[in-house]
Amino acid sequence: MSSPTEAPKASHGTPVKDRPWLFRTYSGHSSAAASNELYRTNLKKGQTGLSVAFDLPTQTGYDSDHVLARGEVGKVGVPICHLGDMRTLFKDIPLEQMNTSMTINAPSPWLLALYVAAAEEQGADRAKLSGTVQNDIIKEYLSRGTYIFPPAPSMRLITDVISFTYKEIPRWNPTNVCSYHLQEAGATPVQELAFALATSIAVLDAIKAGGQVAAEDFPKVVGRISFFVNAGMRFVTEIAKMRAFVELWDEITRERYGVEDPKYRRFRYGVQVNSLGLTEQQPENNVYRIMIEMLAVVLSKNARARAVQLPAWNEALGLPRPWDQQWSLRLQQIMAMETDLLEYGDLFDGSHVMDEKVQALKAETRAEIDKIEALGGAIAAVENAYMKNLLVGSNSARLQAIEQGTQTVVGVNQYTETAPSPLMEGNDGGIMTVDPKAEAEQIARLESWRAARDDAAVAKALADLKQAAETGENIMEPSIAAAKAGVTTGEWGQALRDVFGEYRAPTGVSSELKDGEAEKFAAIREKVGEIGKTLGADIRFLVGKPGLDGHSNGAEQIAVRAQQAGMTVFYDGIRLTPKEIVSSALEHKVHAVGLSILSGSHIPLVRQVMTLMTEAGLGEVPVVVGGIIPEQDEQALLDMGVTRIYTPKDYQMTDIMEDIADVVGRRHNSYPF
Repeated sequence: MSSPTEAPKASHGTPVKDRPWLFRTYSGHSSAAASNELYRTNLKKGQTGLSVAFDLPTQTGYDSDHVLARGEVGKVGVPICHLGDMRTLFKDIPLEQMNTSMTINAPSPWLLALYVAAAEEQGADRAKLSGTVQNDIIKEYLSRGTYIFPPAPSMRLITDVISFTYKEIPRWNPTNVCSYHLQEAGATPVQELAFALATSIAVLDAIKAGGQVAAEDFPKVVGRISFFVNAGMRFVTEIAKMRAFVELWDEITRERYGVEDPKYRRFRYGVQVNSLGLTEQQPENNVYRIMIEMLAVVLSKNARARAVQLPAWNEALGLPRPWDQQWSLRLQQIMAMETDLLEYGDLFDGSHVMDEKVQALKAETRAEIDKIEALGGAIAAVENAYMKNLLVGSNSARLQAIEQGTQTVVGVNQYTETAPSPLMEGNDGGIMTVDPKAEAEQIARLESWRAARDDAAVAKALADLKQAAETGENIMEPSIAAAKAGVTTGEWGQALRDVFGEYRAPTGVSSELKDGEAEKFAAIREKVGEIGKTLGADIRFLVGKPGLDGHSNGAEQIAVRAQQAGMTVFYDGIRLTPKEIVSSALEHKVHAVGLSILSGSHIPLVRQVMTLMTEAGLGEVPVVVGGIIPEQDEQALLDMGVTRIYTPKDYQMTDIMEDIADVVGRRHNSYPF
């Protein structure tokens, strides 16, 4: 390696530059055709790899016409119901030449099967395909919520994908152990390190136990394990975290698994920098946050990302437009192409400050992994809620620090004076909105697909798929056959639901106050108690997550703060139908309902809830809504009868509790019970 103080020179005297990381943009929306147009445009702008965002029905194994898919189709990504959609998504994009990352987890075998089938239709050799499926279910139970099956069969599907790809698609990354969403859920650097590495241990142990990989091939399989990380604003700590990841992974693969070849012990990772810290207030400041966060994953050569995708400045407001994504892409290109960063060795080798921070993180991470191993490993730590409880607690501490001003967020709790932003001008309000007709059009295409296919071939493919699931046969070849036969995403998902069942993960929301919380929240507890005396009972508050949005962090923190405020809280976790939420409100005779929706589906989902509340005789029960809700949608929600709307700018959660308590107090004579 060259000295950091002297750039290596080519024979003609100009500096030799390392190859830059892959430039990606996480994207997909509305339909396969619209997303294909976006992909081809981004590739022309210099993007060097694709990163596919799927909509929530696809991520949870439902077709676009399922009851839970209402309002969710095409909102946070592209809907893919069958091979025809996948064919359209990659039209005129040669998959044998493309590196494609697919953020998909529970249905990873299915989306990979569709990708292989589409590539083979193009004439591609599957052995030459390169890319990634995320295929990390443990963090879904902890943070992102797009799980389907219980842990044991989910781990079996992960190992099926890994065992298939190392033989059939050797350039593919079959699992992308993902700590990104852990940080989004509030994880500290040590928790992000420990939980991700504990997950990778669980995966490798499952591969060894599964019997599909020969002992002599195991190091090669280890070499295909990749990671997907996060990087926040404390970029010095984040650089140290990445260097700790590199050293700990080398240590684990060498000492625990006996991998001798250094190339199979490399810590290979992609990154999207932190979205949790993007602010609705003064959103133009987010450009600088994104740039600073990127430094953590590109400055240190020995811990540099293989692929980078950056969020857009306006993602706390809604979906980014193509121009917004271009701005983030240009940031990567300027860093890689205009600076001299790639001409030097590692800038931090020999730094005492960095070495001390790395060693401290490694020691704390080893201790946390030991705790998880003592509980029985990562799966056990999911099932007993150990990791989830820690994440909810860490996120609560983070939010309290922002509320109290001990953690500065510029434009939020300090330096809040601002001039109007020209970036927010225009009829679109600075964001992209999905055409409401997109869902109906997608459903129409799905119905046409079903009508045109060979039903007998579909039935046989589904029977073969179920048999493979029941007998333990690797699921991948039957899934590829099902894709080619015309099976849909929902049919694949239901076939495996029939065999494996479904799962509800622990919420991490405890009903017990921690030490000192009664005193800390004494003022709001007193107010809530006084209103409770007027009601003749404690305030009963239902927190609901309608639809398929699995990002539960906000709902969890509202539930926690409501309990800290002295309310009786009912929170059943994610993925509820409007009917289930209203039934719960009726059963528990609640005084208020809070709906948390971050997927952009707030208009149709809230409309369904409000209609059902009225039909159930609960029209006088106030409904409040929180989430990423564009200003132009607020009046529509208020016209439906919503009492309050809270968005990310409303970060003082105790003030929210006081507001809800006041609303309940003013309605004390109106309740139907």
